[in-house]
Amino acid sequence: MPELPEVETTMRGIEPHVCGQTIERFIVRHHQLRWPIPPETADMVGRLIQSVSRRGKYILMQLDEGSLIWHLGMSGSMAIQPVNTPALTHEHIEIELTSGQSLKYRDPRRFGALLYCKDNPLHHRLLQNLGPEPLSDGFDVDHLKSKCLNRTSSIKSVIMDSHNVTGVGNIYACESLFLAGISPLRKAGSISKKRLEKLVTSIKTILHAAILQGGTTLQDFTQVDGKPGYFAQSLSVYGIKGPCMACGTDIKKLMQNQRSSYFCPKCQT
Repeated sequence: MPELPEVETTMRGIEPHVCGQTIERFIVRHHQLRWPIPPETADMVGRLIQSVSRRGKYILMQLDEGSLIWHLGMSGSMAIQPVNTPALTHEHIEIELTSGQSLKYRDPRRFGALLYCKDNPLHHRLLQNLGPEPLSDGFDVDHLKSKCLNRTSSIKSVIMDSHNVTGVGNIYACESLFLAGISPLRKAGSISKKRLEKLVTSIKTILHAAILQGGTTLQDFTQVDGKPGYFAQSLSVYGIKGPCMACGTDIKKLMQNQRSSYFCPKCQT
């Protein structure tokens, strides 16, 4: 957390405010996030921000020379505010723009990252081996079936592996598996193509719905305008204590690969 819908929401929120703007000041208040802030940020003044895009859970900011690669980590969020707005606690980076607005990055747990890439950011070591985007045509039943073939690991671990498909985090994996009626414990190689096709459709449906509602806020995440993500109100299993909304059976919680899995033992087989 934040996962793909939260990153997409953030990207869409900052894009109209930063594209076409020149950096007037680049302020670093804390130089150690997940990795040290790259020294190239000292030379950012005068750089033009040409475009903003997303790859997996990374926000890519294309400059007239090189690119900035952002990752929100566990608790990161971005905001657009007027220049000289007092900095909040844990607001580690601020980029003042020629428009008179600032892009601010806040990260209480400091697991996020800011990287600089001189060349094509898609060739960066963190991005070059990512699987297809889950909302793209490249993620279809044939692709998923190939990744599940002869696999004894759980289907949840397969769809959360960014080498297979990028950006399907824990919350949305749980919700997609519920919508598809598939247990997170099922061995990936044992699931029929027909059921995998339903899972692909469910992943796309859940992610689209979450993006439309600004993502999911459980703790720290806020949209660029400071509002929470409203998909938390639409969760069917994740974080639910009590009966399944579909059949009344109690939702179960267990740990898989150090992540919490929520599912209905009756609806999901």
